[in-house]
Amino acid sequence: MKKTKIIATVGPVTESKEQLKAIYNAWVNVIRFNFSHAQHENVAKIIERINELNESWETKLSILLDTKGPEIRTWDVAEKINYKKWDKFKIVVNQNNIDTNTTLLCDYEYLIEDMNIGDIVRIDSWLFDVIVLEKNQNYLVVEAMNDALIGSRRHVNLPWVKLRLPWITDKDKEDILFGIQQNFNFIAASFIRNKENIFEIREFLKSHWAEHIKIISKIENQEAIENLDEIIEHSDWVMVARWDLGIEVPIEKLPIYQKIIVKKCRALGKFVIIATHLLETMIDNPYPTRAEVSDIFNSVLQKADATMLSWETTIGKYPVKAVEMMRSVIDQAEANIVYTHDTFSDSGLTDRDIEKKLLLKSAIEIGEQLQAKAILVFTKSWLLARLASAFRPNLPVYAFTNSKSSQYYMTSLFGISPQYLEFTQYPGNTLDNAIEILVKKWKLSKDDKVIAVTDLTRGDHEIPVMEIIYVKDFLN
Repeated sequence: MKKTKIIATVGPVTESKEQLKAIYNAWVNVIRFNFSHAQHENVAKIIERINELNESWETKLSILLDTKGPEIRTWDVAEKINYKKWDKFKIVVNQNNIDTNTTLLCDYEYLIEDMNIGDIVRIDSWLFDVIVLEKNQNYLVVEAMNDALIGSRRHVNLPWVKLRLPWITDKDKEDILFGIQQNFNFIAASFIRNKENIFEIREFLKSHWAEHIKIISKIENQEAIENLDEIIEHSDWVMVARWDLGIEVPIEKLPIYQKIIVKKCRALGKFVIIATHLLETMIDNPYPTRAEVSDIFNSVLQKADATMLSWETTIGKYPVKAVEMMRSVIDQAEANIVYTHDTFSDSGLTDRDIEKKLLLKSAIEIGEQLQAKAILVFTKSWLLARLASAFRPNLPVYAFTNSKSSQYYMTSLFGISPQYLEFTQYPGNTLDNAIEILVKKWKLSKDDKVIAVTDLTRGDHEIPVMEIIYVKDFLN
């Protein structure tokens, strides 16, 4: 069973029911909607298809809303401007100060105030870099560092500058409200800069009775790197969003930051996603580059929870093949890892949760020593599954729950195969039913052993227990 999960962004080439089912069968676990481009009406139709597939048990897909976030752009130009290296021109923030046909208007009102001589302005996602030569009251004088043809509404990045932008934009609020109505499982919050940004979105969810939605903080700029510890601590999960991060920081440092972020997340038991450019070549080509294969392989070796596809599965020519390639590389990487069950922080856990955590680690280690075929956990809140996942088990973990919402949260967890099961009044009967499912669905044999972790109820108390189970004892 594949342990590292795959997130795929849905788009024109994957939004049909047939294609959604196809990428699921290729081992996609989570569907991402990019609200920089997504329209509510179309998203609602796609979610309806996903719900129909999930309800008929053809898929088990959870859904992720990725916010647009605050951004800086140039304004409209009558026609594209052809800049040459060494050209000097003005950037202004007020259209009344446009005085030549090469002057660029930027919508960040603090641009002139915040920039200094020698700073870099990065336009159109690294296609055009300019350096600040002069700083005046109404404009910056900049010099082109390369040739570029610049059209309307191009992205602007200001590396190393602490931006004074409102964090949750009006559009983000509208999109999140829509996400609440559509029962999204996760919100990936773009351009998180500090813990206050997380508090703001969490309070917004709370005010709309949606605290159950998990917040994934996207690390995309230098300020987030500087505040990394507090961001990871207060996030539910984290995404290494390498597109903007690779623009905002020196690109040669990007692999270092990725490694640091994954390591820190694992130390806190936090879910972490590696995103962007993993199979970019497969947007137009049926095969990846060797560098892309190595990139995915190394992301798995770092023990990230999930890898993510973006344009590959939205507009690409080979969306299903891209997922299959991702799966193949993950399989090869995982075959070359023996996962050690490193401990992680107890932050946010109750005393009883810590007891369950220790019991799960013992169950995983005992299962490996006894050469058991699997670990079984029974959970209503999916806590046991989250803790088991954080220990990076070598054995497959089948997490049984009687909560459909918990089932869809667990689809994203490393090494976890979620199974919906109606719990009976007697835990023994529930265990019988789970074993029966595994024998039928996963082909366990009578000679196999499994380790089960569950809670026994005594009055008002739940007592975590571990059992070593021989499958033959459950077969008629």
